[in-house]
Amino acid sequence: MKAVAIDRYGGPEVLDYRDLPDPEIADDEALVRLQASALNRLDVFVREGWPGLGLKFPHILGADGAGVVEAVGKEVKTAAVGDRVVIDPSLTCGTCDACRRGDEVLCVEYRILGEHVDGTYAELVKVPGENLLPLPDGVPLEPSAAAPMTFMTAWRLLMTRAAVQPGELVLVLGAGGGVSSAAIQIAKHAGARVIATSSTQEKLDRARQLGADEVINYTEEPFERVVWELSGKRGVDVVVDSVGQATWKQSIRALGKNGRLVTCGATTGPIGETDIRYIFWRQLQILGSTMSNRAELREVMKLIWEGKLEPVIDRTFPLEQAREAQERLERGDQFGKILLRP
Repeated sequence: MKAVAIDRYGGPEVLDYRDLPDPEIADDEALVRLQASALNRLDVFVREGWPGLGLKFPHILGADGAGVVEAVGKEVKTAAVGDRVVIDPSLTCGTCDACRRGDEVLCVEYRILGEHVDGTYAELVKVPGENLLPLPDGVPLEPSAAAPMTFMTAWRLLMTRAAVQPGELVLVLGAGGGVSSAAIQIAKHAGARVIATSSTQEKLDRARQLGADEVINYTEEPFERVVWELSGKRGVDVVVDSVGQATWKQSIRALGKNGRLVTCGATTGPIGETDIRYIFWRQLQILGSTMSNRAELREVMKLIWEGKLEPVIDRTFPLEQAREAQERLERGDQFGKILLRP
């Protein structure tokens, strides 16, 4: 099969499009011929490497994908050869306490496709049968391929961790990112009012199209000051911050009493400055999350398939142009998800 693999950690130049052996499946696994894969910021972090990651090279990146089942092991009951499927990127043990109670994201052996095992930057990928979600008739493959990691993450952040309520005010940072574009829609679906930030007028206009009630260009003025005015000097109820170090202090200051800061990433760095006085005086909560359990993924995918939420696709590249695709992601030029097509 054709695939994009890395043989060492490094910049986009280490991405190598080449022939690799077709995956061999076990009895509980399925082989999927991919028709679309989606980029995530995680792909960049894995490519760059971090202490203790310990990949076995060559390694194929990519967590998200959709395609057609090519083969199934004899124990697989979730899909059959020829079915169109989207892939759940969460890999779990299935036996620990968290898995047994249905909160697989807290599994003691939790792993992610493309991070810990070969992923979806390829023509073929093998996954456990339980990770296959058959697509309803008439649902296109590409938007489904773009959805899982970002929508499952945003759904758990807002609906489970922050428990957003109708009428609350939600601030979403960096509207052009995949999680953020999903979060704007999910917050609106929950009945909240949404303020979104971004760096260009084009992205702010797109955020409004997704449902943002107010938008802020953070390059022109401090977003926390604008939020304070827009909220009637009370602050917002929820901040969705996957930016990290560059925005952490301002995100806390933007929160009103009993506010919740939810975070799933730190793209600008892991060390954020916290003024503890805001935490206790305003009785704030800081809530971390990543990915979701299987039930949450299926719930949000159902809303996508019903047309109530819409994955935003920025651009599609041929698989052999994975380097160019990742460079676009790293520059932050995109609005929504970047796809690869084998």
